[in-house]
Amino acid sequence: MRRGMHVEIDVIIRDSAREILSVPADVKLYLNGTPCDEGSTSNGRLVFLISDLGDFTVFVEAAGYKPGQKDLKVPEPDKVQVEVNLERDTSSSFAPGAAGNPILAPKAKEALDKGMQALRDDNLDAAEKALDQAMKLAPNNPNVLYVQGLLDLKKHDWTKAQGVLEKATQMEPNSARALAALGMALCNQKKYAEAIPPLEKSVQVDPASGWETHWTLAQSYYHSKRYEEALKVSQQAQAESNGQAPQVDLLVAEALTAVGRYEDSASVLRELIKSHSDGQEAVTAQRYLERLTADGKIH
Repeated sequence: MRRGMHVEIDVIIRDSAREILSVPADVKLYLNGTPCDEGSTSNGRLVFLISDLGDFTVFVEAAGYKPGQKDLKVPEPDKVQVEVNLERDTSSSFAPGAAGNPILAPKAKEALDKGMQALRDDNLDAAEKALDQAMKLAPNNPNVLYVQGLLDLKKHDWTKAQGVLEKATQMEPNSARALAALGMALCNQKKYAEAIPPLEKSVQVDPASGWETHWTLAQSYYHSKRYEEALKVSQQAQAESNGQAPQVDLLVAEALTAVGRYEDSASVLRELIKSHSDGQEAVTAQRYLERLTADGKIH
């Protein structure tokens, strides 16, 4: 089918923790209440190409989870993305991820939940206390290791964060969030070349991982002198951040300058100064503009 003559439905399946589903799932697609396609996936993603328009229903089943579904209306040829979140079926004896992601005992889970909530509240002392307990009770659980890594990132202990996150990604090699956090730990140590592989894999597993992951990947590309890739990914982060992250705009401007698009860079810098005049990034942007002018790159 020629592009533009069909509907492309990109199905992303997540668990209750918003992680890409790691167990096989059966996906059925209905059009106006009638089955029209089906497939199975082991990595939480499936793409359907349909030559008809109308009201679609995506129905997902996976062992150990309650069935889930999402409805969507597609009135014209388009590419659409739909997420289906599955909840654990507590009545099932199936334990997803049992080989590499053991189910936490109640006390360990309670400690982990306390640590996660303390992190959300930015209470690092309480988070450290709770996670110390969780690590003692479940030192090899990838979820515990991941949250410990987040705490270490918050504390700017990049080396420790790298260690626990490397262990987490060895146990769960397709965990988008752990891969992204590992990339951030490496990038913060200026290990840009090492940061690229886990960040690339993170966005491959979960393209909707968020602007922070794309921004970190763009930084790693830029400092590795891969300027075209830095520009592409930083612009993606810029679109995802909806103009609310001036640090992303600065990186876009730097990448544009690196590929010789000086006027475009100046335009981004002027818009940043206009939109974030009271921030430190505006001061940096003004300095960049003055440098471009002094070097005769812009008028």
